[in-house]
Parts: sequence; C-alpha cells; structure tokens
Amino acid sequence: MDKAKLSDLTTILHVDQLHVSFMSHGRETRAVDDVSFKLHRGETIGIVGESGSGKSVTALSIMNLIATPPASYNTGKVWFNSRQFGKVDILNLPARKLRAIRGNEIGMIFQEPMSSLNPVYTCGNQVEEALLVHNHMRPEEAKRKTIALFEEVKLPRAEKIYHAYPHQISGGQKQRVMIAMAMSCNPSVLIADEPTTALDVTVQSNILRLMEGLRENHDTSIIFISHDLGVIAEVADRIIVMYEGKIVEEGNVFKIFNHPEHPYTKGLLACRPRLDIKLRRLPTVSDFMTSGQEADGTIKKTYNSIGEALLLNAELKKETIQKRLDVIQGGPILRVNNLSTSFPIKKGLFGKAKEEIIAVDDVSFEVYPGETVGLVGESGCGKTTLGRSIIRLVDPGKGQIVFDGHRVHELRGRQLRQLRRQMQIIFQDPYSSLNPRQTVGEAIGEPIRIHEIVVGKTARKKRVFELLEKVGLSSEHYYRYPHEFSGGQRQRICIARALATNPKFIICDESVSALDVSVQAQVLNLLNDLKKEFKFTYLFISHDLSVIKFMADRIFVMNNGKLVEIGYPDALFERPKEEYTRNLINAIPKGDVEDIRKAQLRRRLAYARKTLFPNT
Repeated sequence: MDKAKLSDLTTILHVDQLHVSFMSHGRETRAVDDVSFKLHRGETIGIVGESGSGKSVTALSIMNLIATPPASYNTGKVWFNSRQFGKVDILNLPARKLRAIRGNEIGMIFQEPMSSLNPVYTCGNQVEEALLVHNHMRPEEAKRKTIALFEEVKLPRAEKIYHAYPHQISGGQKQRVMIAMAMSCNPSVLIADEPTTALDVTVQSNILRLMEGLRENHDTSIIFISHDLGVIAEVADRIIVMYEGKIVEEGNVFKIFNHPEHPYTKGLLACRPRLDIKLRRLPTVSDFMTSGQEADGTIKKTYNSIGEALLLNAELKKETIQKRLDVIQGGPILRVNNLSTSFPIKKGLFGKAKEEIIAVDDVSFEVYPGETVGLVGESGCGKTTLGRSIIRLVDPGKGQIVFDGHRVHELRGRQLRQLRRQMQIIFQDPYSSLNPRQTVGEAIGEPIRIHEIVVGKTARKKRVFELLEKVGLSSEHYYRYPHEFSGGQRQRICIARALATNPKFIICDESVSALDVSVQAQVLNLLNDLKKEFKFTYLFISHDLSVIKFMADRIFVMNNGKLVEIGYPDALFERPKEEYTRNLINAIPKGDVEDIRKAQLRRRLAYARKTLFPNT
C-alpha cells in the first residue's frame, strides 16, 4: 500500500484549504488564509505562532464555534472521521449532528479555565454534564466516573474537588478540571488551546506529562496550540508554524528546531530566554524579518541565523562581573527585616482571626541601587504578597521595610502617598490594571497630575507624549482606549504609567507571564533599556526561571512564604543548593536537541508497548 493511501486510512482530521474572514467597519480581515493539514490517529500536532497568527481561529473552526456573522468561512472543509456518522464536513453539519460530535468525539481545552468554567456550578457538576448528555449515564454513575477522571488527571482529594467551585481551586487545578471535562467522553481528537499559558513551570510540566499519558492510554490525537516552541517540543510529533493566517513552515520537531527555514520560525526560536548562555539583549522576531533593502538592492535583515543572533548578543563573563561590582559599591536602597504578612481565613465572634494563612514568613533581604533582583517561586509561595507588602498595598503584620532612608512600615496617609512617587508597581494583567473608561493619555497623565510632577495641562500632555515614545508607542495613541491595543501594547502603557512619577524602584509582578514569547522579548528588552537610561532598581517577580535568569543580577527563590535560596544566576543554575530550586530548573522546557530526542523516544516506546501488548 502506498503512503498516500496509508495516510488516508490513519487520518482522523483533515483541514482542507480553510479560509476564515471577519468583517469590521466595512473592512474584511482574513484571519485564516488557505490553511491545510492532516492529523493522524495517535499523533500530536503543535501549532505555534504569535497572537493574531490565526492558530486559535483555526482551532475554533475545527469545532465550528465561530459565530457567522461577523465571521465567514469563505471556502474550505474540515473533514472528520466520526465514530457515529462516518466521514463528515464539520462546517456543513446540521446542528443535531454537530452537538453529538462536540465534546463527545472532539474535546477542547480552552486557554483561560476561569472564564471557561461556570462560576455558579461545582466542578463535578460541569464534568458530569457531558457524561449525562452524551453517554446517557445515570447520575450516580456519572458522579463515580467524574471522580475517577479527577483522579486520572492527578487532582488531589478528588472527592473534595468534585464539590468545589472554580474560585476555590488553583489555576493549575482548574486546568486539570478542564482536561477531565475534555476527556470525559474519550474523544478521538483533543484540541488544547494554550493550556499552559501563565501557569508555573512545575504545573506546566505536570500538565504536559498528563496530556502525554492521556494520549498513550486513550489513543487520542491532539492538536496542541502555543506561542512557545519550547513547550511545543515537549509534546508534539509535528509542528505547524502560522504567521498572519498562513502556514509558513511545517515539519517534524527535529527539522523545525535543527533546520528552521522561514525567518519567522527562526525569530520564534531565538527570542526565547535561554539557560545555556547569558544575553545582553533578546533577539526578536522583527530582527529576522525583512526590514527594507540595502543600497545594492539586497534584502536587509538584522540576523540571518539563530547562531548569529545569539553570538552577537552574548554577554561576556567580565561584563557580568563588572555589572555586579558597579551595583554593590553603594549602600542598599531597600532593606527588609523579618517581614511577615498573613491573611485571616476564619474569624471569631468579634472579628478576631481564629485561623490565618502566613503568606510571607520572616523574610529578610537587601536590594542595591541599579540592581535587578529576581523573585521566583510557584503560585502561592508568597512572592506577590511580598512585593505588595514592600509597597504597602498590603499591610504586613510584622517586620521592617526601609526604603532610601524612609521607614515604610511606619508611614501613613500623605507621607505614604508621597513615597509612592519613588516606588511603583507593574501588575501581571495590563487590561485589568487600566480603567476602560479612561483614554491612554488620561491613564498615564493621572499620576503626573496627582503628584504635581508637571504643572499645567499642556505640559502634562507633552510629558505623556514623551513617555509613550519611550515605551515604543506614539503620540497618536494618546486618545485611544485600552481595548484598542494588543496585550503587549497594553503592558507598554502600564510601564509608561509607572514611569510617570520618575520612580527609583519598580516592582514588576509577573509583568510578562501572559505575553507571547516574541512580545515578551520586546518588553524585557524595553525594561532593560529603561533601567540603563533612568538607573532604575527592579524587583522582578516571575514563576519562569528562564526569564528571571535573563533579567536578574541576583535571584531569590521563595517557597511557602520563606526565602529558601539566594544566589547569582550562573551559580544558582549550575549548583542549586535546594531540592525545590532543582525541581524548578528541571521543569523548564528547554527545547534542546537532547530533550527532543528523549521525548520522541519516550513516545515511540509507549506506542510500541501498546501495539505489542495491548492488554497490559
């Protein structure tokens, strides 16, 4: 039998010349442009690209979940080999058959589990629903199956999670509930749309291993969508790279990582923060794309290869040492002594706390002027509470905070407001940090007006224009509202707002965790450029050790409210003292050839074991 016929026999899904457009204000935007690919039984395809590349629209089209209008499927087919109906085109199925396939034969894990789960139903109720509708189970049987699914996806205390509401469990646990829901009817195809974005590296690693196990145990075909090629390399057999609605490159994982051909693919690979070398600056996607022509007519690019980009941006050892010497010459700008912060979880008759959670537990450290301190740890370790306690957005229960000679823990009212001119914070979610009713100009100008940094409306407006240009935006953005910008642009606006008071110290609280790796690289480079220009001191909070390694002069590792390890990046990564730190480092998707080889071998062995010993 020839390869073409064999491929047809093993093909479970075939997206054929798909075009999807959106109409807005009389203009057509082509979101998916002539996309074609096949998914085989038991295979995992990784679809990678930046926000707006068309990868999520492609996934939603496979489920026929895009409303028409405003969208329209101009041409194309989505062929699916259904267990119930045979080979069907999902885009042209009647509603009854479509409902029978969705959630039953094709499952989907959405990017944001909190917005995908209904807050008024328990986690158990929401998983049971699919079993009751598609498998026609009795309620008692559906409950037993749901708890068994929760155990299979490694949820702790499955019975308790069954009765819990979404807001009562962590982000990683919510994502596991979504996976259990998607897998409840044993689908032939599972679509995972950014299932690990903004999750801790350890939780992310567990989710990836879990999905790999589900594929092996249930022979499920997976479409895994991500903006991070390092994550894709952990799970995929083949990779599809999308850019501006088109597939620009496709191949097996080894080919894409070892011999990328398209400049966009090279840019995506190069812009990820690295663990093996220290870079002065992260290469960006735009560095690899066409940027005009030279005088002789040749195409101009900053870099032609990933190796060239890394070589030209590598930081020499003596440069690293000199930076450290420059930092420690003066006295510390921030001293934190024996700081503790707790939250009551149960109150008595007169409002006195009977039980409490200690989020920050007896923490002490110093930060020097011009230094970037990286604070890393899993969700719930206390790092965000520590940052907010320093700036007094949360009042600590015990300890001392001394900033630039001011005893921050003792300040109140006007004195505290005045000090906040010098201490600013950039939050994780830029959209919720900005008032949707304020223009960008008003949002950035507000702290300038409140602290009377510049007097007069015209002078304030001029200052906002300057700040917009500093963060890579333009004066024309002054009159626009937050919803008119991308995630990366909104984060730049939040950075401009933080700069408005001319601070000395900035806390960056997971400020790049939800951004595409390409946009993340741009924002990290911007923060470093601003630090050089304005001599800032940063406390950079993140769960991602690869980002921390690129940004930080020193790294603080936090676990269960305590600082468990402090060190310089190179020493901490080469010789971590704590088991917790080693686990964080080992959980980072490295995307190197050896890791890819091990993952591929692991998948082949699992497939061979199942083929040769199907009943074990």
